[in-house]
Amino acid sequence: MRKPILIANWKMNGSLESNQALLLRMLAKLRPLCKTVDLAICPSFPYLFQVRDLLGYTGLSLGAQNASLATSGAHTGEVSATMLQEMGCRFVLVGHSERRSLYHESDRDVAARFRQVLAADMTPVLCVGETLEEREQDQTMAVIERQLRAVIGETGMAGLTSSVIAYEPVWAIGTGRTATPDQVAETHRAIRQFLDRCDAEAGQNMRIIYGGSVKSDNASELFQSPEVDGGLIGGASLHADEFAQIGTALANTVAETDSPCDVLD
Repeated sequence: MRKPILIANWKMNGSLESNQALLLRMLAKLRPLCKTVDLAICPSFPYLFQVRDLLGYTGLSLGAQNASLATSGAHTGEVSATMLQEMGCRFVLVGHSERRSLYHESDRDVAARFRQVLAADMTPVLCVGETLEEREQDQTMAVIERQLRAVIGETGMAGLTSSVIAYEPVWAIGTGRTATPDQVAETHRAIRQFLDRCDAEAGQNMRIIYGGSVKSDNASELFQSPEVDGGLIGGASLHADEFAQIGTALANTVAETDSPCDVLD
């Protein structure tokens, strides 16, 4: 059975003071979920040390929002995957729609970053998704397959199956618009079918999560589909109560026969 996963993407937000207050409140609510759901926090680079120390041995993982194309060298302003691994990161977002659209990261760039994350023994969270224009032209899966094939060409299926895939329709990122549960389930199912065509049962074993204006009032409905293995949460992850409610909604999808998590002291 695929273990659900919930990832907080804080984007370019936070401060030392607000991060501490947010995490202390958040951890008190999330710790009971840690054995049922994989949980990760992705702060901006300057706060990795702070968040790592605050997470400590809580069971939550540290993640980063991006990784350099390069391993080291004359790349001012860049942060390599090996540096992130040394910081204690377990997950790294790759190909987020804002990176693709605002910073013009191509499929080839994303695939190269993906390879760097894998080589540093971390799990890439590969973001894929279509624009509104592409959806209206019925190009959703053509776009997603192109994005996935770029990674397969770089690392092979073995590399791709070592990742988490995050489906995030670009038209639903930060807009308040959300794909309907049926649209999300349909797209996740199509992604699994594509992966299975590439490598038998690969799609059934991979975690595919949804990112696109997930909030506490729509999380339960979105997570009800067996195709959806969790969420990549942006703005809502900056509010402890809201993020905890989303986490609880995800945890509630796990079979009731599973043993609950012991709360850590």
